[in-house]
Amino acid sequence: MIGMIHIRKVDILRNLDMTALRAFATVAEVGGVTRAAGVLNLTQSAVSMQLKRLEESLNITLLDRSARSIGLTPAGEQLLGYTRKMLRLNDEAFSRLTATEYEGEVKLGVPHDIIYPWVPQALRRFSTDFPRMQVKLVSAPTRRLLEMYDRGEVDLILTTEEQCGPNGQVLVELPLLWIGARDGQAWRKRPLPVAFCSNCVFRSGVLQALNENDVVWDMAVESELDNAVEAAVSADLGVHVALEGCLPPHTEAIQHGGVLPELPSQQINMYVLNPDDAAGAALADIMRQTYANPPRLRTVSMA
Repeated sequence: MIGMIHIRKVDILRNLDMTALRAFATVAEVGGVTRAAGVLNLTQSAVSMQLKRLEESLNITLLDRSARSIGLTPAGEQLLGYTRKMLRLNDEAFSRLTATEYEGEVKLGVPHDIIYPWVPQALRRFSTDFPRMQVKLVSAPTRRLLEMYDRGEVDLILTTEEQCGPNGQVLVELPLLWIGARDGQAWRKRPLPVAFCSNCVFRSGVLQALNENDVVWDMAVESELDNAVEAAVSADLGVHVALEGCLPPHTEAIQHGGVLPELPSQQINMYVLNPDDAAGAALADIMRQTYANPPRLRTVSMA
């Protein structure tokens, strides 16, 4: 006698889309769809579509869109915890299983004054994800790095510019600030003592701003070495400029109340020599994610 075969009905399991989850987590972390699109290197509409698809698959509302800034609903907050765990495991598994394909060296060029605070964070993560890769860090002024990039001597560079050039990508735009020694008084003096490297990309624009605003200045410190200029500024021998969040040790931003001219904001841009190179593309992705979080700033008051 042939026995009857019983087939038990099994509920169909539904899988969450990892791409949509990554978009959701990025929006939650950076606080908006537009910034998330920049981090993920996607269009704003693509990110919005992924969020919509994720909400529809779960049949719940994840984002509170009633206010000017996007917030999470209670369900969204709960999902965010799971999402971070899933993405961490996904990224760990992917990097461990594919790390053998990433062997060799990637050459990164960064101006001295923007190495901190972001670049060490990015390099540490890259080293963890791709332990077989070595990063050769080249510190040089923006103009020299662009020349090296044009000659194909570096795989990836970061620059400080008012406008991004062809083939570049803006990572962040930051105010250019007057800086001085902590509790320093050099900024109150006239002629204004300024300190610059001869190859500083900000130098000509800053001196032009001083001239246009009839601020008499004196080149109190001039050196070929960034460290020498930073030491002089920290000793209150002169004032300098730096991007917000990238201040040298023992210096602070000066709140001058209009005594010194306002300076134009500057972009930190990234140029990738070969976007098809897996290692360079991976480091570029980590740079984008790292620069999504702005630094905090110390300021000097006029008191």
